[in-house]
Amino acid sequence: MDEGTAAATAIDVATEDRLKAVSDGAAPPTEKAKPAFVATTSRHFPSWLADSGGSLAVSTYQSGKVILIGTNRQTGRLSVFERTLERPMGMAFRDSRLAIASMIQITSFVDAAGGAPGTAGYDALFVPQSASYTADLDVHDVAFGADGRLVFVNTLLSCLATTSETHSFKPLWKPPFISRLAPEDRCHLNGLAMRDGEPAYVTCVAETDVADGWREHRTGGGVVVDVASGEVVCRGLSMPHSPRLHEGRLWVLNSGAGEVGTVDLRTGRFEALAFCPGYLRGLDFVGPYALVGLSEPRENRTFAGLPLQERLAAAKVGPRCGVFVIDTRTGDAAHWLRLEGAVNELYDVVFLPGLTRPMMIGFKNDEIRRTVSIE
Repeated sequence: MDEGTAAATAIDVATEDRLKAVSDGAAPPTEKAKPAFVATTSRHFPSWLADSGGSLAVSTYQSGKVILIGTNRQTGRLSVFERTLERPMGMAFRDSRLAIASMIQITSFVDAAGGAPGTAGYDALFVPQSASYTADLDVHDVAFGADGRLVFVNTLLSCLATTSETHSFKPLWKPPFISRLAPEDRCHLNGLAMRDGEPAYVTCVAETDVADGWREHRTGGGVVVDVASGEVVCRGLSMPHSPRLHEGRLWVLNSGAGEVGTVDLRTGRFEALAFCPGYLRGLDFVGPYALVGLSEPRENRTFAGLPLQERLAAAKVGPRCGVFVIDTRTGDAAHWLRLEGAVNELYDVVFLPGLTRPMMIGFKNDEIRRTVSIE
């Protein structure tokens, strides 16, 4: 690919997937073979990302990809690198560790480059270092606890859990309205906000205690629950996800309405800051900017009849897949990244501070056999 375009391309030669990135307004690819996906950006997204001093990791379980989006220092353009994992969902980054939940395991990748420019100018090389096999628990959000252990949302059994050396998981907490642990996805517990390394708030699609009961309450049954007290601090949300604490405020994605906003813990009200044209999952922050993941809703019963459909129709736009950079001071979409093609649903978005152009070792070729590091 031409490094002179506004979004430079990094090809992951370890997979058979083809990756392309083109600048906003550039001509579409002319090749007959359809690319795995095409990434387009707003005019200043690449320079904003470069100025941030970091990069992004995006997970798409629908396409089985983890996408690393950074900046090529030699050209100043966007760098996109992807790896194939089985149904990647929640991610967490601390120091040099990137934890990724997938179909049956949570894998911790460690940066073996240590900031030194490596292969083709990449300054981070994530190598799989350890894994906890959980079975298929439909793990959603993942976080690092104060002791470095992983805390995750066990959606199948409606609880928070941590990894175990002898079992699939160790339960830590369940909502008070869940009577017992059962593999029935009773309330669709999905999101986790941490405070000082401890679970603080979670999101659930409904306060239901029967198998798959949450599906009947998708439009307005969503809640935010205080982990310490067990109290519901906000009700009336539509399929909420990705609660996060940032600068003293509790942020939540009101996903079924396409809204990002905050919860007033005194009144229990959700206060929308911005509307984004997509089903929202994945939230992180870079200073005053919120990174919000957007997905195109699937044409099935889970996403049918949500408030988002009316909002899109009123705005006269279709749903998008990508990342919006929202200025939390104004609610404006300062920058955006759009993904099209084979990728149309995202789950998580994580900012990687200090890593400007990361890459990742995969499991399906000889790279993992040849990458050795010494402590």
